[in-house]
Amino acid sequence: MKTWKKMGLMALVMSMLLILGACGKTGLGNNSGNAGKEVTKKSAKDLKLGVSISTTNNPYFVAMKEGIDKFAGKKAISLKVADAQDDAARQADDIQNFISQNVDAILINPVDSKAVVTSIKAANNANIPVILIDRGSEGGQVLTTVASDNVEAGKMAADYIVKELGEKAKAFELSGVPGASATVDRGKGFEKVAKEKLDLLSSQSANFDRAKALNTAQNMIQGKKDVQVIFAQNDEMALGAAQAVKSAGLKNVLIVGIDGQPDAHDAIKKGDMTATIAQQPAKMGEIAIQAAIDHYQGKKVSKKTLSPIYLVTKDNVDKYNW
Repeated sequence: MKTWKKMGLMALVMSMLLILGACGKTGLGNNSGNAGKEVTKKSAKDLKLGVSISTTNNPYFVAMKEGIDKFAGKKAISLKVADAQDDAARQADDIQNFISQNVDAILINPVDSKAVVTSIKAANNANIPVILIDRGSEGGQVLTTVASDNVEAGKMAADYIVKELGEKAKAFELSGVPGASATVDRGKGFEKVAKEKLDLLSSQSANFDRAKALNTAQNMIQGKKDVQVIFAQNDEMALGAAQAVKSAGLKNVLIVGIDGQPDAHDAIKKGDMTATIAQQPAKMGEIAIQAAIDHYQGKKVSKKTLSPIYLVTKDNVDKYNW
């Protein structure tokens, strides 16, 4: 009788081990990433991906979405795209919907790098790989982050300003959405140079928004009409700043942005903007999709993938396009 009990206990233990082993064969493996876990291989046409874009009210992210849509279509991947409309709570709901739908991977362009952590951890717990685009997160495990070097972009803008105007030029800074990694990193790169070599009169947030930047820059100019340069952490804000400068009747104020969007290129050609640090949002989208494909083909995916950036001025504006 004791022998039968022992055999029954052993059978139960073996069954539990088999169940646990089966649970380990998932896309992501476990919360610590996919290292040491077998990936269930899938072809690209069998993948279902969820994509959460921070906002489609910005041409930069529209270009990113178009790059994702086009590349996914080429690979016959099933795609579901959600627009968070710059609302972190809405983005959390969208990601939870993707988790409930048991997608194979979730691509996220975070609204807020801190707020998104809870959603990333929820995906981790569901063993769904997460790929971040353009912006990072402050926690959670991600398969890879596809982004430009935003610190370098900010520094590149500041170095260009110093080269054009010399040291101690009077500058304004328009920063992006508070909490977004792009805001933090671009500010860090710019201010590292600006604090030593520029006279930074004021730095205020305009949430990466053109209309808000127009109002904010107008208020800044009222107090300091001797400003020589306005650095905006994206082109939308740079274009708003350009309108503010024009309406104030100021001359020879440099306007420098980041992104390289078509409107900024047109403004540079007209002389309304001076320069932008161009990124490649559509290419980032392609790289993110390819990372998901590579993962499900058992290939190694780098934890970070950098997308090139370029300084665009009137001299080379026709060379770099999205």
